[in-house]
Amino acid sequence: HNHRIPLIDMAEFVPQQLSDESRGQEGEVIRDYVPMEGVPWRYGSPPNYSVVNKAYFEGRSKIHSAGSLEAVVQNIVKNWEVESHHIADTAYWKTMKVDEFVAVSNNMRCPFSAKQMAEVGPYNMLLGKHDLYNAEQETYDTANDIFKTCFSEGFPWEVLEVHSGPPTVSFTWRHWGKMTGEYRGPDGTIYPPTGETIELYGNCVARVTSELQIVALELFFDRHDFIKKLAAGGGK
Repeated sequence: HNHRIPLIDMAEFVPQQLSDESRGQEGEVIRDYVPMEGVPWRYGSPPNYSVVNKAYFEGRSKIHSAGSLEAVVQNIVKNWEVESHHIADTAYWKTMKVDEFVAVSNNMRCPFSAKQMAEVGPYNMLLGKHDLYNAEQETYDTANDIFKTCFSEGFPWEVLEVHSGPPTVSFTWRHWGKMTGEYRGPDGTIYPPTGETIELYGNCVARVTSELQIVALELFFDRHDFIKKLAAGGGK
């Protein structure tokens, strides 16, 4: 018997939502992002945060109680990260007021619009041009690859303290990750992994609407110290 199998459009079966393991762990939700209907994920399907969540829960220095200002702000930023890293079409962005949005890192250069950030990606926006990193020669994808290679076990992020609530939210934060992979410098030099946990501390001032959409982001951190740590293993 020749049973003909009907052709099925697999696109209908691609999940649109974040999985439970991407949302959090053991009932503690740390990102509750719900995408718009029909969202075109940058890489075809929703991101999986299981690796970075494991690193987050193992390495966090603060446990924020549910509903606290710290927990709310942290969730907003983690949801923003979903969009800024994983949705290229700004028409599908919900965490930002797209037509007004601007972001500035360390008072560098001009502010980035939503469209510019979607094109170059958060890493290039945040790090800019440096002896050991050159945002001008990295694309969204190459920048992503550099840091996914360095921090193969994840590069989690947490809110430390919130100093003022909406509409102008001022807070301190920490990024950390074990350098498990090599770092490629702008001239092609390869810096071997140090195996050390690299920590990055900073602060942020975010202007938000009454619906908690982000209108503007100002970020401050020591990018020189961070990039130098990536090259600490000596280039070859």
